[in-house]
Amino acid sequence: MARLAVTGHRGLPQQTTELVEHALRSELGKYDDSLIGLSCIADGADTLFARAVLDQGGALIVIVPAANYREKLPDKHHADYDELFGRASEIIRLDFPESTSDSHMAASVKMIESADRLVAVWDGEPARGYGGTADVVDAARERDLPVTVIWPDGAERD
Repeated sequence: MARLAVTGHRGLPQQTTELVEHALRSELGKYDDSLIGLSCIADGADTLFARAVLDQGGALIVIVPAANYREKLPDKHHADYDELFGRASEIIRLDFPESTSDSHMAASVKMIESADRLVAVWDGEPARGYGGTADVVDAARERDLPVTVIWPDGAERD
């Protein structure tokens, strides 16, 4: 049973979203339905990954970084978050009251410490702020966790 954690960019343009979704589904197709995905289900890569895991028949474990995490996500993402949250086989809540870079990084570390591999939807650029995708990739590599980078040809970030 493979346990895959995800990290990745948010706010992806539509064309990049489509490219990333296809690439994620192709990557996850290498695993059978005993796949377990770990995600914070933020908008962007986290949600694309979570949907692909569930569509494949895998189980979803949701990590909630902070008490007010959902409220700090974009309003337009709340319905998707709620749906995926409701489909999770397990919810792990961290004890942070506020959704901050520190709580997000702590949630990412919790995921990678529970995973066999990290799937990173990453353009290879440095993090734009503490706890960004590059920081999570670095934390995984420091722990000798294998990392699969997904960034298809033609993908762009805002």
